[in-house]
Amino acid sequence: MTGAPTPLLIGGALVGGGGGVFPTINPATEEPIGVAADGDTADLDRAVGAARTAFDSSDWCRDTALRVHCLDQLRDALNAEIETLREITIAEVGAPRALTHRGQLQTPVDDLRFPAATAKSYPWQVDLGIAAPMGVPTLRTLVREPYGVVGAITPWNFPHQVTFAKIGPALAAGNTVVLKPAPDTPWCAAEVGRIIAEKTDFPPGVINIVTASDHRIGAQLTQDPRVDAVSFTGSTATGRSVMAAAAQTIKKVFLELGGKSAFVVLDDADLAAACAAAASTVAMHAGQGCALTTRLVVPRESYSDALDMVSAAMSRIAVGDPNDPKTLCGPLISAKQRARVQSYLDLAIAEGGTFHCGGGRPAGLDRGFFIEPTVIAGLTNEARVAREEIFGPVLVVLAHDGDADALRIANDSPYGLSATVFGSGERAARVAAGLRVGTVNVNGGTWYCADVPFGGYKQSGVGREMGLAGFEEYLETKVVATAAPGAQR
Repeated sequence: MTGAPTPLLIGGALVGGGGGVFPTINPATEEPIGVAADGDTADLDRAVGAARTAFDSSDWCRDTALRVHCLDQLRDALNAEIETLREITIAEVGAPRALTHRGQLQTPVDDLRFPAATAKSYPWQVDLGIAAPMGVPTLRTLVREPYGVVGAITPWNFPHQVTFAKIGPALAAGNTVVLKPAPDTPWCAAEVGRIIAEKTDFPPGVINIVTASDHRIGAQLTQDPRVDAVSFTGSTATGRSVMAAAAQTIKKVFLELGGKSAFVVLDDADLAAACAAAASTVAMHAGQGCALTTRLVVPRESYSDALDMVSAAMSRIAVGDPNDPKTLCGPLISAKQRARVQSYLDLAIAEGGTFHCGGGRPAGLDRGFFIEPTVIAGLTNEARVAREEIFGPVLVVLAHDGDADALRIANDSPYGLSATVFGSGERAARVAAGLRVGTVNVNGGTWYCADVPFGGYKQSGVGREMGLAGFEEYLETKVVATAAPGAQR
């Protein structure tokens, strides 16, 4: 897959980047698949200016019908070109083909219905009635308004899901947007920009997309006083930098950050079913998901059986060519990421752990950034491998001594993004209630849906994405108090 450089979208026009072009790499083959426009600081400056002008000088923020129309157009246009987007996503992200029919592409596109529908029905003004504060009869109206210009910074692991979960509600709420995607997956974002420019009625400057080889230029969005809010998804370390930089201008900040989620198995659970679910979850998309459960916490008396069961399940997972519909575990995104995951596998041995399966490059896959689905045994929750986010198909199995101990281990983490519990109804519900996380799956249920807010506790982030809560992240609150007719001061 090759072609002309993918352009930037700035002020409604498709343009080249001030930095020229940079290559995009197929992580399954390690070969270049083409080039993308390399935006520079001047390009990002122009994009912010275009977004500022569109917000301040147009009716976009006040015309709900136009916003709904444009989002509906975008969803239809994306679906009309879904097969092109699918091939780009497989080639550039290394996303298994099967996943592009779900959370990697199709589901996020279809989920654009939610912010559009929410904007249509949302109570933008609420009558709070008459009161007499300080003796003055007053009509009070609560008004919800967009922040203004939103800087959206997105990662490479689920580029479409995160992009649409940000720009959908931000635009529906009446904001304008500057999107800075990850350098590893510029085509996914740039193709959306082309579709917006060619197939929709978004006014110029309402949505701008700047791809760049240097991820650091995204910091410009956090510092520019013309940007009113920043929505960032990525590592906790980078999230701290975003928050610190945004503090200089007191911007609204949304952060969706890392996780080290626990899969808790109680002693009355179906152990085999739990181990099968844990294996398929952590190996999906090579473990490159912030909410994936990477710690399997099992009863001590079942520890050996759990290791055997989950290792057998992991060993059966299809690893390899993401074009193959049977593949669940494709490549990691880059050589850098593969080296990072391998360093954690080396650390696991140094910390006293053992590999119950996996631990290196899969046999027969000499090219591509692949890592075997790996089960690590023999560690406690104090080990770095059990506490730090690895972002690979790596599962650490830990032993617990009862429900309370399992809950303690699950919560003993700097993160609090997600968790899973398997066990009898009442006990599983009790453990779920005690988990300090943003989302919990119980006995095979799943929280992921357009109307469900997603986000974490502790160092997993600030705020929520998706659902009504995610929509309202992009709204300010104003109160208008008007003296009631005949009121005397």
